[in-house]
Amino acid sequence: MINTKAFDYINVLEKAADAAWLRNECIANNIANVDTPNYKRQDVDFESVLARELGSNCLVDMDTRVSRINTSHLKVGAYTDAAGFSYRLDGNNVDIETENVYLAQNQLKYQGLINSISHEFKTLQSVMK
Repeated sequence: MINTKAFDYINVLEKAADAAWLRNECIANNIANVDTPNYKRQDVDFESVLARELGSNCLVDMDTRVSRINTSHLKVGAYTDAAGFSYRLDGNNVDIETENVYLAQNQLKYQGLINSISHEFKTLQSVMK
């Protein structure tokens, strides 16, 4: 087997896209439950997991930091956001306008990640030619 680091960025981008997909599902579920009493919104936080794995050493270049990431540590799940907080009398903490903004933001992020993955594969393809 050939040991290569050619797929380091692709692997990280794939995990980010998976997390964005999961976040989209959480946001859609939040919107669907906007009128459910005592429902607490769900969210996904991939960015802090990625930042932790990349580290904060500014003396190390990004290629090296990405190559050191163990992608199995980039798994994220949904969490209950502000479980003890509710500004509504029915105990629900979902604000429909905020969720719609999060949904639009996340869809743009997901599209950007997919475009980045596609670009990485095109770059690899051009190198192989």
